[in-house]
Amino acid sequence: MEQKDPNQLTFIEHLEALRWHILRSLTAVLLVSIIAFLNKGFVFDRIILAPKNEDFITYRLLCWLSNQVHLGANLCMDGIAFSLQNVDMPGQFLMHVKVSFITGLIVAFPYIFWEIWRFVKPGLHDNEIRHTRGLVFACSLLFFVGVLFGYYIIVPFSINFLGNYQVSNEVINRINLGSYISVVSMITLASGIIFELPVASYLLSRIGLLTPEFLKSHRREAFVIILILAAIITPPDVTSQIMIAIPILFLYEVSIVISRRVNRRREEELK
Repeated sequence: MEQKDPNQLTFIEHLEALRWHILRSLTAVLLVSIIAFLNKGFVFDRIILAPKNEDFITYRLLCWLSNQVHLGANLCMDGIAFSLQNVDMPGQFLMHVKVSFITGLIVAFPYIFWEIWRFVKPGLHDNEIRHTRGLVFACSLLFFVGVLFGYYIIVPFSINFLGNYQVSNEVINRINLGSYISVVSMITLASGIIFELPVASYLLSRIGLLTPEFLKSHRREAFVIILILAAIITPPDVTSQIMIAIPILFLYEVSIVISRRVNRRREEELK
């Protein structure tokens, strides 16, 4: 049977094609989630709960760095003075399912984006496809860099600050498991998504919706928005907000450079 040209598909046929892309993406997430569910010891003990332990790699590296630059123990993290508890009957099971799904979503991200790219690609011109070569790899790389940055940098500082914060010595921190997991997952996922900013800048500049002049003229507004965004996706401590705001500002500046190069290339093509 002869295969139809994707550009000549009807609206219903496009929806059918989209449905299969979505189903394959969900299947990939489900498979990874099942693997994560069956390996709860590794996922929870070695990944999710690791940042609350004193021997977490970030704490050890900071302490080593503190000694190397002759700051004594100023950068060393003290013991995290809180314990996790579960107060709901199905709480641990539901958290197990939630963490497994989030793990599946993160690990399967490259495949999900590849499926999205396969759906969009037939509608692009040859020159557009040529200029977006390597897009799936770039998106996946930036996403995982963002996830790692959130997990190894933002999460430890947030947990250390909030876990050790006390209004009185009479109050002991016993953190709900769901609250802890929400902080870790929200920061990690948000960091991964935010690190996609250069890719978004490239695509929007490529189709003519974004210019470097626009980004430069709205730099002050962007700075305020970034600070607000950092305050939303991080716990209410200044250290975490600054630590996530700095790389976003850097990515914003990178986006300006990318937009400038893309617009210069577009102008050369139109000559």
